[in-house]
Amino acid sequence: MNIEELEKVSNFSLGEENTAYAKYFIGKSYLSLLNDKEAVICNITFEPGCRNNWHIHHGSGQILICVGGHGWYQEFGKEPQLLKSGDVVYIAPEIKHWHGAVAEEAFAHLALSIPVEGGSNEWCEPVTDEEYKKLG
Repeated sequence: MNIEELEKVSNFSLGEENTAYAKYFIGKSYLSLLNDKEAVICNITFEPGCRNNWHIHHGSGQILICVGGHGWYQEFGKEPQLLKSGDVVYIAPEIKHWHGAVAEEAFAHLALSIPVEGGSNEWCEPVTDEEYKKLG
């Protein structure tokens, strides 16, 4: 998928290729910092099939606001949820989860978090191709 197509996934800025976190993703993603005053808001765009590893937000939760394409969200031990533009997902602190694009379509969401002292992200194992292909 070329950059021009990815820029059309949502009305928010595509940003730069997400190289800082690339080791925690399968596939390419793009990151645009929209706000860093009190609440951190980023637009993350996933190329088709791109997903992040299982991970846990310690100390503070996260809110995902889906703004384009279709994607997946899954909490550990639960069924995956298909996401579309307009969906909102609240992820409580300490919940192991992953999110990313469906196999055949790019996906974009805003990720909103409130920084807290001592807060961190724990990156875990990748979502395997075998697990991912079962999603349909």
